[in-house]
Amino acid sequence: MRSPVVGTAIGLGAALLLTASMTTASATPPTPAAPRAAQHPVLVDCLWHQRYRPTDFILACGDGNSRLAGMRWTQWNDNSAVAQGSNWVNDCKPYCAAGTFHRYPVTVRLDRPTTWKKHPDVQQFTRLSMTYSGARPEGFTQVMTIPLWN
Repeated sequence: MRSPVVGTAIGLGAALLLTASMTTASATPPTPAAPRAAQHPVLVDCLWHQRYRPTDFILACGDGNSRLAGMRWTQWNDNSAVAQGSNWVNDCKPYCAAGTFHRYPVTVRLDRPTTWKKHPDVQQFTRLSMTYSGARPEGFTQVMTIPLWN
């Protein structure tokens, strides 16, 4: 059993540590603002996060059976964005859980920026086009265009 003096000392020590951490945090100068990437439209991901020049992006939010990977952006401005990368698509054979992912080289283009309903001060791209440079998934055309969520 602890004596009341030990209990008081522990309580005072905890209070001092809390005060010191709060004082240190408030005395720290603010970090510089991140570069103003948000001035250009963003790509909104499945978790409603703003993405600027992402290297990876899930296209099939429900099951993850299609995603973009290794994207290298050559353009990102107020009207459009262009990248080279790969579209990894599950063939779902014999069914999706047992399927195999295949890699297809693509050029990705984002366009049709509009105000993001969730954050009216942010513009987001609302259309994504993929142009396959060679092989493509079964049933896909050379250029696939999909609307993005808002």
